[in-house]
Amino acid sequence: MPHASADLLAAYTPGAALIATPERTLLGQGVLEAADDPAHVPAMLDAVQASGRAPDPVAMGAIPFAPGAPARLVVPAALRTAGPAADAPAPPEGERRPLPGPWRAEAVPEPETHRKAVAEVLAALGGGAGTPLDKVVLARCLRMTGPGPVDAGQVLRNLAWRDPSGFTFAVDLPPRGVPGPRTFVGASPELLLSKRGGTVVSNPLAGSRPRSADPTKDQQNAVELLASAKDRREHALVVDAVADGLRPYCTGVEAPAEPELVRTATMWHLSTRVTGTLADRRTPSVELAAALHPTPAVCGTPTGAARAAIAEVEPFDRGFYTGAVGYTRADGDGEWAVAIRCADIAGDTLDLFAGGGIVDGSDPAEELAETSAKLRTLLLALGVNQRL
Repeated sequence: MPHASADLLAAYTPGAALIATPERTLLGQGVLEAADDPAHVPAMLDAVQASGRAPDPVAMGAIPFAPGAPARLVVPAALRTAGPAADAPAPPEGERRPLPGPWRAEAVPEPETHRKAVAEVLAALGGGAGTPLDKVVLARCLRMTGPGPVDAGQVLRNLAWRDPSGFTFAVDLPPRGVPGPRTFVGASPELLLSKRGGTVVSNPLAGSRPRSADPTKDQQNAVELLASAKDRREHALVVDAVADGLRPYCTGVEAPAEPELVRTATMWHLSTRVTGTLADRRTPSVELAAALHPTPAVCGTPTGAARAAIAEVEPFDRGFYTGAVGYTRADGDGEWAVAIRCADIAGDTLDLFAGGGIVDGSDPAEELAETSAKLRTLLLALGVNQRL
């Protein structure tokens, strides 16, 4: 009998892997096999299945943003599954608790430097600096340092309970020089790719506005986003790129002509569901995810030029932020989310990340405010209710 998703969240401890999607919740413990290249995952699963060590093996983990950087993908020794977190009853208030502070925040880069970077990218768009750029996604990092080791399990549970209908995850990462485990944790609203049989679905999000506690202002933000020519242009760039990425694998790809609004606890987004029929239903979901990654929603377009701009302007290594996180089965079915609204936890620190798409018409002050709004997903999971 499947375990309840709340039981799996309660059972999670750092070193394990938990991925909760709108379809199901998976908790993997221990490691049978591991791969640092997504291309090796199908063969790894076949070998595990053939050996009899797991009759229906699953690989779960994360793919980094940078091409060629090592991924963290494992076949767990023990796998427990349950339904989606959204089906679980709300936990008692005492279980949704802030982490102990005080917290010290260090912005990388400083807010004014980020605004200047946005202005620099705006000047380069459309070939203004000799580079054919249509969009660049610029991010910033906020390092939060607490009074002791961060309870990654509590951060995970706080995220899942606040946004139970999204993609909540915690993945074990290689250590980075401090004692104890290192965990990549987050609550992404964005489906990079799901594959079930011969059907593949992607749900890109691009174009955002912050939520408001004032219902009138909140609705005003949503209406403004849906009517924004700038945001709709940015969104169309992403949808077109996703559809183009799926076409080589599909006999047909469909996408609605108009975007919809979706909301999380902190943000409004423009959303379009792209659906394809696979030419070969055996195509692994991890291969399809790697083919789409990175979309213009987290990198920009053209991809190569946007990557170069990011490397030149951003003063930190993204690591697994804006990569992909999810799972794939031996039959190729699986689900992968875009790794956003996330943090890299090690020792007493969390590196939080948030970014925004820069297109013609973007405003540096508004882009900074957007990153601050997106950072609130993780800040609220810590119990920090302020914009940084």
